Amino acid sequence: MPKPLSEDNNLLDRNGVLFKVRLDFKSNGKPGRLLFGGKPSEKAAEEVREQQVAVFRNIPLQGIQIIDIDVSTDVYSVYDEIANTYAAYAPLVMTIKADNLENIVRFITREDFRKIEILDPASINLSHSDLERLLFRVHEEMREYRLRLEKKYNLK
Repeated sequence: MPKPLSEDNNLLDRNGVLFKVRLDFKSNGKPGRLLFGGKPSEKAAEEVREQQVAVFRNIPLQGIQIIDIDVSTDVYSVYDEIANTYAAYAPLVMTIKADNLENIVRFITREDFRKIEILDPASINLSHSDLERLLFRVHEEMREYRLRLEKKYNLK
């Protein structure tokens, strides 16, 4: 049985956290003009997923080790009431080992995040300072996300 995380016994920094995360990449394919130039939204979603897989495989992230990338889940479509069209999503499931809990935050604050499953350790106890550090990291990621949105939509 794994030992709980504490300030005295920082097991997480030694052995890390093993988890699976599911990200669903939305298509940004556009319909073509007349008969040419269009791309089906399912195909566009698959291309976005493949681009992200290449990024995850080729760009190292400090404190993160990607163990497995599973792209076997089928692309699915849902009706987008805002855009009044169907949107396609291409799921990606990654098995990841993170040095500490703070490194997980970058995955769960993504717009395409759908699900997380902690595989190891079986339990985690956090000290006050560990919890404060984790919550501060969540705050930083959310602030960066908000700034990216503001920049994207010129809200400021």
